[in-house]
Formats: sequence, C-alpha cells, structure tokens
Amino acid sequence: MGKSPDKLAEYNARRDFGQTDEPEGRAGAARAGGLSFVVQKHAASRLHYDFRLEWDGTLLSWAVTKGPSPDPGEKRLAVRTEDHPLDYGDFEGTIPKGQYGGGTVMLWDRGTWEHGGDVAAGLEKGKLKFTLQGERMKGGWALVRMRGGEKRENWLLIKERDDYAQDDADALTKGHDRSVKTGRDMDAIAQGEKGRDVPKDTTDRKGTRPKFRKPQLATLVDAAPEGDDWIHETKFDGYRCLAALGKGGTRLLTRSGKDWTDRFAALEDAFDPLPCDSALIDGEVMAARVSGSAFSSLQKALSNGDPLVFFAFDLLALDGESVMNLPQLERRERLAELMSGVPRDGPLRLSEHVVGHGPEVFEKACEAGGEGIISKRADAPYRGTRTRNWRKVKCTKRQEFVIGGYSPSEKDRPFASLLLGTWDDDVLRYRGRVGTGFDERSFERLEQAFTARKTTPFADVPKAVARDARWLRPELVAEVDFTEFTSDGQIRHGSYLGLRDDKKAKDVTMEKPQDAKVAGIKISSPDREVFPGAGCTKRDIACHYDRVGERMIEAAGHRPLSLLRCPDGIDGDCFFQKHPGKGWPDALEEIEIEEKDGKSDQYLYATRAKALVAAAQMGAIEFHIWGARTDRLERPDRMVFDLDPDEGLDWNDVRGAAFDMRDRLTDLGLASVPMVTGGKGVHVCLHLRRSHGWDVVKGFAKTLAHVIAEAEPDRYTATMSKAKRKRRIFIDWLRNERGQTAIAPYSLRARPGAPVAVPVTWEELKKLDAPNGFTMGDMRERLEDPCPWLEAGDDLQTLTQDTVARLEKWSADSQG
Repeated sequence: MGKSPDKLAEYNARRDFGQTDEPEGRAGAARAGGLSFVVQKHAASRLHYDFRLEWDGTLLSWAVTKGPSPDPGEKRLAVRTEDHPLDYGDFEGTIPKGQYGGGTVMLWDRGTWEHGGDVAAGLEKGKLKFTLQGERMKGGWALVRMRGGEKRENWLLIKERDDYAQDDADALTKGHDRSVKTGRDMDAIAQGEKGRDVPKDTTDRKGTRPKFRKPQLATLVDAAPEGDDWIHETKFDGYRCLAALGKGGTRLLTRSGKDWTDRFAALEDAFDPLPCDSALIDGEVMAARVSGSAFSSLQKALSNGDPLVFFAFDLLALDGESVMNLPQLERRERLAELMSGVPRDGPLRLSEHVVGHGPEVFEKACEAGGEGIISKRADAPYRGTRTRNWRKVKCTKRQEFVIGGYSPSEKDRPFASLLLGTWDDDVLRYRGRVGTGFDERSFERLEQAFTARKTTPFADVPKAVARDARWLRPELVAEVDFTEFTSDGQIRHGSYLGLRDDKKAKDVTMEKPQDAKVAGIKISSPDREVFPGAGCTKRDIACHYDRVGERMIEAAGHRPLSLLRCPDGIDGDCFFQKHPGKGWPDALEEIEIEEKDGKSDQYLYATRAKALVAAAQMGAIEFHIWGARTDRLERPDRMVFDLDPDEGLDWNDVRGAAFDMRDRLTDLGLASVPMVTGGKGVHVCLHLRRSHGWDVVKGFAKTLAHVIAEAEPDRYTATMSKAKRKRRIFIDWLRNERGQTAIAPYSLRARPGAPVAVPVTWEELKKLDAPNGFTMGDMRERLEDPCPWLEAGDDLQTLTQDTVARLEKWSADSQG
C-alpha cells in the first residue's frame, strides 16, 4: 500500500470530524519500546475486528474479517487499511451512519507488543512476527502478506504454536463479547449506555496465576450412593467455571479453558477478599436472581449484565501448591478456611454439602424442584477427567444437543423447531426436535448465530423431517429439558433452555447412566444396544416393562411363559426359554407342569411387574403366554386366531382378514378384541369362561379356521404348509393347543424399531397404518386410556352347545 509523507493523510481525508467523534489524525512521537496494540470490534457494513500495532508514531492497521483465532491451523484474512492515530487506540463509540466505517466500535483488546526483528523490513517483505501481551491475545503471532495483484493488500493473521494456542478456532471471539475498557457489549455501546472503567488488575496478589486444568466431571447414574464415605451437593444448573487467582488479576475460565472473565464481569471483585497470593478454585456460575429455569435465568443475567454468583465447591491449588491429590473432604476444609471471611450472601459463596444419606438428600432436592445432586467420594483425589468418584443423579432428563438445522415456521416466528443431534464417534445422530421454550430474545440470538449449509449434517433424519428442513453447520449447542427418549432414540416433549457457549459441539454425546436399578432390579450392562439403529438399550427395555408392568400383569400375568431372550441384542443369537435355569431371578415364580410324555418340569410365570424387569435383566425381550392361568391349567380362558400374511400381502389384506374373522365370530354370537402384534399380523382374541378343556377350545378354533379357508381358498389357508400359504393369509389356530403360546399384550418384539404388541379397539384398527406402529415411547400416553383387552375381559364368552352346533353346520355345508 503506497504511503504519502503524511502518514495520516488518508485517515483524515476519509473522515468528517464535524460528524464523527473519532480523533483527528495527528502523528505521535516514535518509540522503540513499550509499544501498544489494540483490537477494536467494528460492526460496520460487515462485522470485523480492526487489529492495530503502534509503530513509528501511528497505528498500523488491518481489518481481520473473522477476528483473531488462537488455533495455529486457522489462517484469518487481514486486509491492510490506512494508518490510524495513536489516540484511536482509546476510541469506543458509534461512527454515524453515512460516515466512513459507520457502525459501532468496541475496544475489544489492548496491551503491548514486541517485534521479533526489523519491522520496516518485515512490512516490506510481507512477513511480520511479534509477541502480544494483551488481556485476551497473548503469545506469538505472525502477519504474512498474500501473493497476488489485488487492489487491496491482503495479509493472513496466524497464531504461533505456544502455551496460548487453542484447538477451538473461535475461542477468542466467542468467549469475549464485552469491552476491556467499559465492560459494555455492542448493543450497550450502540445505545449510548454509560460504561464503567474496567481495571487491568484488581488486586496486588504476588503469586503466579495458576494455569487452566481440565475439571473433574461426574458420571451419570440412576441412584445416589449410600454410606458416610460419600458427600452430596446440589447439582447447579449454570456454567462450570474455574477461577484462577494471582498476579495480573482473576481469570474466569470455562470447562474447556475459554477465558470468560469479561462475560462474567459481574464477578469482577468477588474474589478480592480471599487472603491468598494465588489459587485455582472450581465452581459454578449462577444468576443471583432466579425466575423460572435457573439456566434460562443465567442466560438473561449475562445478556442484561445482572448480578451473578460463583458457588465454589473445590480447591485445586493454593499459593503455588497443588492440592489435587488431597482427599475430597480435606480439600473442602481448606476451601472453607480460605472463604471463612467471605459474606454468606455475596457474589462468592461456598457450596453446602451433606455427609451420607444420599437417597434422602436426592429425594429432598427433587421435592424442592432442583435438577439433582452431585455425590462425591469423600476420600478421593481430584482428577481432570470423568470418574465414578463423582456421580450425578438427575431429577429430570436434560442434556446438551447439537443444533443441525431447523424446521421453517408458518407463523410469525423465525422457525418452528430446532433439529437436534449428538455425536456418535464421527457421526451426528438425529435425536429429534424441540419447538417450545423460546422467547423473543432467544429467537433473535439463535437466528444471528445460525450458519447455513446446503446438506444435512445428520447421518439419519426421517424423510418427513428432512423434506422441509433448513440445514445448519453443527456448531451450536443447546440445553434441552425433556421427558424421555423414545425407542428410536429421539427426545419426547422437549423444551429449549438456552445455548451452551461453554461447550464444544464436538464434545456433545448421548448421556445415559452407567449403572442402573429399575424397579429395584440391578441392570447389568444397561447401555448395551439391543436394537441397533434405534438407540434402544437394555435399560430402555427394563424401563418399558417397569412402565407397562402393572397393566401387563393384569392382562397376561399368572400364566406359564415362554421368553425370547437375546442377550447380545436382536442381531445376536436369540432363543426361547420356558424353564428356569441356574441363577434365574427369584422375582419370577415357578410352577411344576406335567408334559405330554407324562414327565413333569418347572415352568416360569410372572405375578408382578418386578418379575418382567427381572426377565429383561436376563436378556428377555418377548413374553409369550399360555391360554390358561396357573390356578386352572386345564381350563383355557382365551382363544386366539393369529392372522399371518404371506410375503407380498399388504396391511390392508391383513386388516380386512381381521374384520372378516370378527364378523364370523359375531355370527356365532361371540365378541372378540383385536391386537396388533408388532410384527406383520393381527391377533383376534376371545376371553372365555373356563367351562371347557383344551380339546374343545382347540377343536372349535381349528374348525372355524378351516371353514373360513374353505369358503375363500384364494385368500386364506388353515394349513401351516408353506406351499399352501402362497399369496394367502394363514389363520393360525395352533396357538390354542395346550403348551402353545402367543405374544402377550404390551410385550416388545425382537424386530427392528423395537415395536410393541398392543390391544386396540375395532374402531381404532380401521385407522392404523401398520401392525408395528406402536413403540415404547407411545406407552406412557397409551396407559392413560382404558385397555381394550381388559375391557373385553369383563364380557366373558361361552362356547355353548348351540354355538358349537352352528359351527359344525357351517363346516358340513362348506364340505357338502
């Protein structure tokens, strides 16, 4: 860039100082040392960061389009602009619209710089190396001029590899959004709000400020541990934060090491009373005033500059000495001693804890509307990783998700719902949508943060969702509260709480407890995936049977069982088991039954929901039941016709067959109830008075099946032979024989998607799209309504002599 003898001539020519508050250009005295640098965040026609180095009485200037990056692999475009006067290094305000560079200017960083050689030669050659000692930018940097004949002089601003380098390319710009001079954000500056002087060093501490250490993380579990070797604390719903105290002031660091001192400016003086030269304190930042959700309140407090509170709960270092290897309780005692002179209701507070009584503490926390508790082993050291020495127990389900897109809105709002996901290795898995919890401010913030992309970032999105979706770069992390995961791994009834600027999107994975107790039954390997692709685990199966257990026992309990077990998931080896084996859980009952050969053997049956969960712990997925109860095994109380379609027949064929069977039974004076099996077919079932033995019930079912098949041989067959089933529906009457079983109501099926066998009404059957449309996620809502199966059981059917005679006449007529 060519320069005139007056280095500031171009600067002055571009500005009308009668209109703008920018300082008039006058060259200052050249200095060899103590050189200043500034960075000004500038919302002109396009947001950028103006990087300025003092040299030879002026400020050399570059416009960095995306702002400085601490990642050495990220090269940021820096366009050389006109030199600025030294006085410009203190400018913050708004340049009027219509003036050159019109827009808001924030003093974003300031400090000193040292050059690594001949600056004039470096500028001439196009390579300038230097060291910055700013409040935000630190360590080695370089400016390298790009080759080419563009009118503008393009350079690259590059971070050198040193202790200040970071992997997060946007850690500096995303982590700092307030002025180092006045503490104001861009909106406050634009609106002319009064700022405050932000001191560069608020204390006279002499110790070296400790470096960032990775914080210890808690493992999610289902139940609080018992015993006095554990302490229990409130689980805060805020931002995890490490406070590093020492010479140069206090720095507040996020869990990933980002410097958020300016974002937490309300805590500026909070640590001043602590009597130490240096310290590293672990804690959580919360809003001082909570209204509604604690996390949403924190988001509003940060946006409005409202008061904050730092809840300290651990001490990692004190006056140059690491205390991480000390036991948990001893570290707590040292922290309490350090904070003994701090006001209890001030911005810095000591988190309270309880020794022992974990389950009771958790119950009280949930009753009070808390998020949960953190349980910590009292004798454990501090480790910068996720361990089981710290365990978190949640009252509600909530976690972070990556935003990968949104569904457009037909109303007057920017979007209808966010499309969410979590990382599974290098694949972003779709986890559902959230369409509630937004206010005007969150809509505005999200819309500004979105970065569009053309293709989906997810590996698997339902077609109905993808059809109208708008895709985004998977960079933003949202905190979401929800009721449960559905069987296909998607959230149900989600509510948006806010953005998590303190967490990297790449670190967001599915969070599930690592140990589990369901209905008092310990579930081993609870996170083992049983239904690949559906995100359904062994724990999910146990929870399903706990949820439907009471109704399932009422409908199918007290009957000999045949269990389909798949210990390694549905893609592994599966087998049926009806006899108890070694180590079989006591929750399942046993009964001795005489078999066809005259010998007797022990059979399993269930009388309570806990037994179903115990079977799930043993790898059981499906429950198949006899047609008689254990108190009168020779008197069946149920008849079932399993309508099993051949390949090539569709759902309409099966549904039509079910209504045909209903009508035939109605003509015989018998009422029936349908059940979609979760497979391909439908069961048409009758609840019987226990007035006949197996031979009568089996004979009646066999005769009726053959009568229907003979009447419409192109549609039906009553013979099991594969050859005779081609393009027909097999009316399976064999389920009505002694010792034979049929799938139980509300049982899962070991099929892709984890479908559930569900009784329905005849009216409901007309509207269903498939026999496998119900999943575990539908059961909570399903259980709120009456059960068609149980209602049908209130009207027991009788195979009277007249009924049998009419059927025999049908049979004779069909053969005659």
